Amino acid sequence: MRIWLDQVREEPFSWDETESIEPQALDRPELLALGPVAWHGSLVYTDPGYLLRGRLSYDQTLACIRCLRPHVASTSAEVELLVVVEAHHKKAQKPPRTSGPAEGEETELAEGDLDTLVVAEEVLDTRPILIEQLQLNLPMKPLCRPDCRGLCPRCGADLNSGRCACAEPETDPRWAALASLKGRMEGDR
Repeated sequence: MRIWLDQVREEPFSWDETESIEPQALDRPELLALGPVAWHGSLVYTDPGYLLRGRLSYDQTLACIRCLRPHVASTSAEVELLVVVEAHHKKAQKPPRTSGPAEGEETELAEGDLDTLVVAEEVLDTRPILIEQLQLNLPMKPLCRPDCRGLCPRCGADLNSGRCACAEPETDPRWAALASLKGRMEGDR
């Protein structure tokens, strides 16, 4: 959705929409499916910019990193950003970037930059904001449940369903000296 900011100066703008985003747009292989995203909010003019407040809610299907079983997680998030038009944005430090850094270049963010969005024109496209929020709300290591036991490293059986048919794993000979030291320390008690 595109919002013309000059119209927001006259009257606040509100929206309530549902967007479909393909999981491939987020470039995360553990995201298997993404349900429709209910996205509503408002944009209000405040000097020096525009205050965007929104809320999104959706279901995401993720692959558990331990057992690879898909599981659905209902997610909701609040968004609050100060949107500033680049021509009106004055800062004592170096001017902000409207696009990302050049490849291999790092950019340091000040604390105030974390919740500020600088746009080049008087038009705000909300889709990049929505995609960024979806990426931020993907767990780093999705689990189907906190006590997931994962897969057997030998046969690949799902250990959540029960023990596998593999024999007890042999002790790695590289750890034998440490195991004997531990046994002697426990015997001294």
